[in-house]
Amino acid sequence: MQNQSSSNETTKRKVGKLPAKLTPVVFAFYMSSIMALLMCLIITAVHQGINKQLIPEAFIAYKVAMPAAFICVLMVRPVVMALVKRTVSIGH
Repeated sequence: MQNQSSSNETTKRKVGKLPAKLTPVVFAFYMSSIMALLMCLIITAVHQGINKQLIPEAFIAYKVAMPAAFICVLMVRPVVMALVKRTVSIGH
């Protein structure tokens, strides 16, 4: 009976998760979403100052920046991975 319970827990954890082969795309989505939001907030604040229009104006910029950032992260990820591989010594 314990095996069935353990099996059910494993199945429950996997429900709703994407396959591992999509890891690069999911990484690009999260990375571009967060970085684009932060950069839109920072750049908008630098250009217009911190006021009550900051958030609405930053989200207007985000509508353009996020898709562009997503495509860019997908394109440069292989280059970055190669640079990291050349730069970091793993296991030594």
